[in-house]
Amino acid sequence: MNNKAMVALAFTAMLLTGCARTAPVHNVNQSLSQRYTSDQMKVAILEAGIGRKWVMTPVEPGVINGRLAQRGFIANIRVSYTTQSYSIQYLSSENLKAEGGKIHSNYNRWIANLDQDIQLRLAAQSIK
Repeated sequence: MNNKAMVALAFTAMLLTGCARTAPVHNVNQSLSQRYTSDQMKVAILEAGIGRKWVMTPVEPGVINGRLAQRGFIANIRVSYTTQSYSIQYLSSENLKAEGGKIHSNYNRWIANLDQDIQLRLAAQSIK
């Protein structure tokens, strides 16, 4: 095989593996050092989600579902919370290569950003 063919083969392999980078699905389980009211938790989660363009839907006390649709990708999550903790759990997705406990790395970035924004909003509640 000549050098051009080897470069073309390597480039094709990079395209096939690099375009759909996957990683283990990142679920969040946060225990907080401070207690908040149920309403403070709910507001922080809703505002963080809406700020990141998630459609946030309260389902029952202590549970909010979130849906994000971006550039043909769709992610569905469930955020469960108490006065001293919250979790973000993967529910389902479309076009995110979810299989075998792995998912497109964009999903994990979206979840990390949402988690960070929830923490920032809770910290702001502490200052009030």
